[in-house]
Amino acid sequence: MQYKVLVVGCSDMDTLQRSMGEQFSLLSVATAQETFHLPDLEEYKLIVVVDKLTDPTAAQSQVKALKHHPAISLLPVVVLATEERDLDTRLAFYDAGCDDHIQMQDDAELQIRLMKAIFNRIANEQLKQQLDKANEMAFIAMSDTSDLGVNIQFLLDINQCENLDQAGMRLFQALKSYDISGSLQIRSRFGEKNMEAHGMAKDLESTLLSECSDKGRYVDFGKRSIMNYGRVSLLVRNMPLDDPHKYGAIKDNVFSLLQGLDARVGALDNVESLKLESQLVVRLTNRMTHIMEDIEKGYHDVMVRIADAVEDIADGIEQEIQFLGMDERQEKVIQQVLEKGILDTNRVFNEGLKMDSSLTGYLAEVGRVFASDKVKTDELMALVEKIPVQG
Repeated sequence: MQYKVLVVGCSDMDTLQRSMGEQFSLLSVATAQETFHLPDLEEYKLIVVVDKLTDPTAAQSQVKALKHHPAISLLPVVVLATEERDLDTRLAFYDAGCDDHIQMQDDAELQIRLMKAIFNRIANEQLKQQLDKANEMAFIAMSDTSDLGVNIQFLLDINQCENLDQAGMRLFQALKSYDISGSLQIRSRFGEKNMEAHGMAKDLESTLLSECSDKGRYVDFGKRSIMNYGRVSLLVRNMPLDDPHKYGAIKDNVFSLLQGLDARVGALDNVESLKLESQLVVRLTNRMTHIMEDIEKGYHDVMVRIADAVEDIADGIEQEIQFLGMDERQEKVIQQVLEKGILDTNRVFNEGLKMDSSLTGYLAEVGRVFASDKVKTDELMALVEKIPVQG
């Protein structure tokens, strides 16, 4: 299947066609205004705006013009940069309305990013068709749709979520009550989760959330705002700039939702850590059992060998007893036999003690890890991996 694509501002269509591949059918236009009069505009699935080496503001103006035209505003607009752009420039493109900003890279990655832009549009269309069917029982049961009621219900429901996907989707359901849409990033100890309301992730939004996660609680640019709290970041696309009261209320109330989500992420992380600790205890117990069995067998062998050594001493004395006139030679022989028996006994005991060395070292490492008030996940996982699974 071929997807029809409009290309704005490209001077080398042959090279671009080769890079994008045969799954895209390209039509070149010089400016955004030329697209407004195309007779078959509804057949196109994507618009690509080329960001050339010169001042990027020209390309940003093209994006704004496309996104403000009623017939085109629903089409995904992807900016293709011919050089690497800094964060401020990419934020400006995103504020202008582009769906993705792709810097020069290999053809396979370019094709994947363009297909994801098309699939995200398809997913958004499906989501809009299913909005009436997607209301949860919690919202149906709520007669009061005030901000306080939404937040209280969210904080009650979030504790029932068993994984990050459920928690993220529950946040998007709460955001519907505020008439806002956005992108979410959750950074747990076991990985990073990026998602939209339809469940998929967008590359540009994910990158912006990662780069702005340590820029303070709020990062505002145009009608968009990034809100950060702990392990959670939310990019809101449609902040109501024309209503200062609603703007402030959204920031305050949505921030409390992020606090509740952050707390649940911490709880889910702790659950995963407890699972690892349980695995460690089970494997450690199993391993200790086998080690103790080996120790028991080893000490049994030690005792047998000690008995043999003592018997050798007795045999030596018995052989010499007939000569006991207790002269100097006899005394020396008896002494040598006894000394040899003692040395053999000590050597055998030392060999037996070596059997505990590996267990002692591992238990010391376990003691060091668990001595801390907070067990580090990576150290806990390392301990689990060091214990072989017994069949």
